[in-house]
Amino acid sequence: MASPNFIDELKLYVRAGHGGAGAVHFRREKFIDKGGPDGGDGGQGGDIILKCNPQLSTLLHLKYHKHIRAEDGGNGTAACCRGANGASKIIEVPKGTIVTNVDTQQTLADVTADAQAITLMAGGKGGKGNVHFKTPTHQTPRYAQPGIPGEEGWIHLELKLMAEVGLVGFPNVGKSTLLSTLSAAKPKIANYPFTTLTPQLGVVPYKKYNAFVMADIPGLIQGASQGKGLGIQFLKHIERNLCLLFMIAADSEDIYQTYDVLQQELKTYNPAMLQKRRLVVISKSDILTAAEKDIIRQRFSATTCTPIFISALTNEGLEQLKDQIWHLLHEH
Repeated sequence: MASPNFIDELKLYVRAGHGGAGAVHFRREKFIDKGGPDGGDGGQGGDIILKCNPQLSTLLHLKYHKHIRAEDGGNGTAACCRGANGASKIIEVPKGTIVTNVDTQQTLADVTADAQAITLMAGGKGGKGNVHFKTPTHQTPRYAQPGIPGEEGWIHLELKLMAEVGLVGFPNVGKSTLLSTLSAAKPKIANYPFTTLTPQLGVVPYKKYNAFVMADIPGLIQGASQGKGLGIQFLKHIERNLCLLFMIAADSEDIYQTYDVLQQELKTYNPAMLQKRRLVVISKSDILTAAEKDIIRQRFSATTCTPIFISALTNEGLEQLKDQIWHLLHEH
């Protein structure tokens, strides 16, 4: 079961503010007889605004706020005074959040940039006061417009983490170890399957003050695309990675067959994922001899991928791996 502190999907009911009603009022002052209509307009209802907060990595903060409402606009008053505008409600979400309308399945927003702000639901306009309806033949209008209701409805929020490199592999192949070695991230590392229960992000420093973001996705197993293991719960987080890093442990029974299974799971989930640029990394390579590495290279010679051998224990191949990732990200 995934960590309760990592929420990547939820539904919210949101309602923008209603516009305030226009006022029906007539000027009443001493020594001014029949002052005429002076009812003011209603205020604008507040909007529901979605804003990207790059410091967030989960939707947990919204879990217990299922109903979010913006403030209604104030009603108009005498002396042509306009009602106050309602305060907008800002919903902060992590980068990579997609918002859809539950009823129409229409995509309302796709948050892909820091500080990006999108109006999800517009507040209603305020109604006009009776001062607007006076004419030479109708000098005492006794009606005004009501405010227009704000937009409302159920929305679905889905977070798909945005990282340049996604680590794909079976449980216990060293994905978390690699992330902790290359970056300052501190994922949980232990010698049992499914140690990683939630996606982890790490910033990997590179030469000349450059860097790239790497994501450790919970381990897949054969049949994950049909719901086995952690199922498709976290496969969606790989969709936005620019390139994929297939990690296979050197002590696997059949390295090439493992690679084939991983490809098949991604293809079953979304065929477009196999179009992404990729690298094949053989972890725990300190247990391999030079002859065994040559055999593995020969097995992969029919593909476009040349395996990179790494070891977090001896630091073998880590600099080469970072060079290859950087080249892959910037070759186009």
